[in-house]
Amino acid sequence: MIQKDLVIVGGGPAGLAAAISAWEDGIRNMIVLEREAQPGGILRQCIHNGFGLHRFGEELTGPEYAQRDIAKARELGIPIACDTTVLSVTEDKHVTCVSTTEGLQVIEAKAVILAMGCRERPRGALGTPGTRCAGIYTAGTAQKFVNLEGFMPGKRVVILGSGDIGLIMARRMTLQGAKVLACVELMPFSSGLNRNIVQCLHDYDIPLYLSHTVTGIEGRDRLTGVTVSEVGPDRRPIPGTEMHFDCDTLLLSVGLIPENELSRGAHVELSPVTSGAVVTDQLETSVPGIYACGNVLHVHDLVDFVSEESFKAGHAAAEMIQHGRETSDTIRVVDGEGVRGTVPQIIRKGTKEEIRLMFRPAAVYKNASVVVSCGDKEIARKRAMIFTPGEMAVIPVAPEKLEGIDGEITVKMEVRK
Repeated sequence: MIQKDLVIVGGGPAGLAAAISAWEDGIRNMIVLEREAQPGGILRQCIHNGFGLHRFGEELTGPEYAQRDIAKARELGIPIACDTTVLSVTEDKHVTCVSTTEGLQVIEAKAVILAMGCRERPRGALGTPGTRCAGIYTAGTAQKFVNLEGFMPGKRVVILGSGDIGLIMARRMTLQGAKVLACVELMPFSSGLNRNIVQCLHDYDIPLYLSHTVTGIEGRDRLTGVTVSEVGPDRRPIPGTEMHFDCDTLLLSVGLIPENELSRGAHVELSPVTSGAVVTDQLETSVPGIYACGNVLHVHDLVDFVSEESFKAGHAAAEMIQHGRETSDTIRVVDGEGVRGTVPQIIRKGTKEEIRLMFRPAAVYKNASVVVSCGDKEIARKRAMIFTPGEMAVIPVAPEKLEGIDGEITVKMEVRK
């Protein structure tokens, strides 16, 4: 059995940032396990710009952003094992992996950081009626075809869902010569960043149909058309509102799911809201010594926040390896009205660091505030002109504000009247 101080599962932006942080804190006996042939994760196929504004103060493409961390990891000498698939992680931090060069290996670690990222929700999870014809892809698959493989999925395109990948692919397919007929969103608001709605739809006169969904798929061998219907407040199609689009391609941008199969195998507690791990303010899961960060923890809107979070996970793991694990009483963080999936869910009492609570608003809120409270005691408040589900909301909490608090605190939206 191989002995390592730290094993990081995933060589995308989260895994690389965690590895760099841990290495700079003095951890040398470590390894990053990556199933793809190269590190960098999903950023390798995201050739559009807009990355790095928060972290680097400049606009970078996805590959440029990833290359900065790849180059830093190589400069430090961090070992990255690519083409290596992790089969299981156990509660006692035994990591089983396999590769064509090393075969089957079992690594015993003092700490494990889970940074596996997320995957797209497929057609099978939607229950959309129609034939099982070719021409239906997730937006990320189409992005890989176009940007990495040089293959165009189709010429007449409808996009279901207004997540950021779908919005970006609307622009990308247009620039490659395809005709994007419509972007269709089930909810009454977009789930993507506002800048992507403007730059990817409005700038190319691509219509966005809110409160609509695909209710029919046509075609035997290849997709020939889709039917789109308006939905009511109950999200059910309204008879008589059908629109037909002749198309050969349907791209699905209907949500991302954290890849937590390994987390389940390690008996890590998962949140029913985020589908990621339940973590402390140190990003430690319910299993001591196992940490989670990035999109496997909760789906982020910006990779800059993924890196920031993952640096913290690497530092926390290094601290535990070198100085042992401290236990303390905790405060539970609860979602209140208008709030979904606050992370972290647990705060250690006596922490000296500022806590950054992150969540997605449940709807669009204008002239509103995020309020953190314990009973009648207000702990923190942040006001903004608008909060939307497409953008992460972040509210900092000073550690001294948590002194004397027992039980739980609540994060909620408050609309000014």
